[in-house]
Amino acid sequence: MIITDVSVTVFAHTTRRHADTAGHAHPGPAHQVEQAMLTITSENGQSGHSFCPPQVVRPDVIEKFVRKVLIGQDHRDRERLWHDLAHWQRGSAAQLTDRTLAVVDCALWDLAGRTLGQPVYKLIGGYRDRVLSYASIMCGDELPGGLATPEDYGRFAQTLVQRGYKGIKLHTWMPPVSWAPDVKMDLKACAAVREAVGPDISLMIDAFHWYSREDALRLGRGLEKLNFDWIEEPMDEQSMSSYKWLADNLDIPVIGPESAAGKHWHRAEWIKAGACDILRTGVNDVGGITPALKTMHLAEAFGMACEVHGNTAMNLHLVAATRNCRWYERGLLHPFLEYDDGFDYLKSLSDPMDADGFVHVPDRPGLGEDIDFDHIENNRIR
Repeated sequence: MIITDVSVTVFAHTTRRHADTAGHAHPGPAHQVEQAMLTITSENGQSGHSFCPPQVVRPDVIEKFVRKVLIGQDHRDRERLWHDLAHWQRGSAAQLTDRTLAVVDCALWDLAGRTLGQPVYKLIGGYRDRVLSYASIMCGDELPGGLATPEDYGRFAQTLVQRGYKGIKLHTWMPPVSWAPDVKMDLKACAAVREAVGPDISLMIDAFHWYSREDALRLGRGLEKLNFDWIEEPMDEQSMSSYKWLADNLDIPVIGPESAAGKHWHRAEWIKAGACDILRTGVNDVGGITPALKTMHLAEAFGMACEVHGNTAMNLHLVAATRNCRWYERGLLHPFLEYDDGFDYLKSLSDPMDADGFVHVPDRPGLGEDIDFDHIENNRIR
């Protein structure tokens, strides 16, 4: 079970998703982008894989930190290997990010599952094999017929409900949209969606992340009137005190933190401070499946729900192996894109959804990603 090799393959794949100047995803013409696949191989020839942007697994990072920690070690010792790698972040966090920790940890979990012929969530200790999904809508834009107006949001919400979704989360308008941000417009979009889908569909919002306390409170008060399930990241999460203030002043549940650094340790401080009503974690946010599980169990010990940020197989297995998460976040979605088209480097979807809004966990070994290795090799860049 000894790790003998760690390698990275960078390849080109085609997508219709484009990032604006602030990093938000929007639809556009098909174009090619680079993607990376980290592969960890053991002495028996079995390999585990995980995907990420190439900058997360730069050659210097892999050589200086990842190979140094992993080569010659038992791949089953994921807990120790995670701590050994995280140790190197002291003084090197700008190079060795939590995202790098996450992709390494996911590849180790995938390797364990492939070696034993079991899905990852079963290795952890499965709780369920299907999860209710909410539709996570892309940020607002200025595309005619896209997500440019509150009415656009309402029409798209109706389409999503017809598809089977029982919950919808809005990402509203943010810069570089010319007039954003605007609390009044956020609430108009939320009102349009509530009117379009009726009272029985769960609604959430992930709004502009740098509102003032006063604007966040105005937004939250408006959402309470619309019976929203939660308000997410309306202020800079570096100010935990601001979130405690908001949670103290709102009846709607405040969820967080999502983007704040500090892994599971910092999320414990949010619970202690009363800065959130629902805890937030995600495999990429906290450095892997291993610390994300700790976050989930931490929240459970306090009688709290912990909702998982993001889609893809790694987060789906996390949700399937835990009890205190209601939703799987499926997206990002837009009227001009078809999510079920998937990725060209995967032969099938990792998160297929049925007509009742449930995502079913694939029973393939490891993370269950149906990787098209021929496509990756045929489009290999380095």
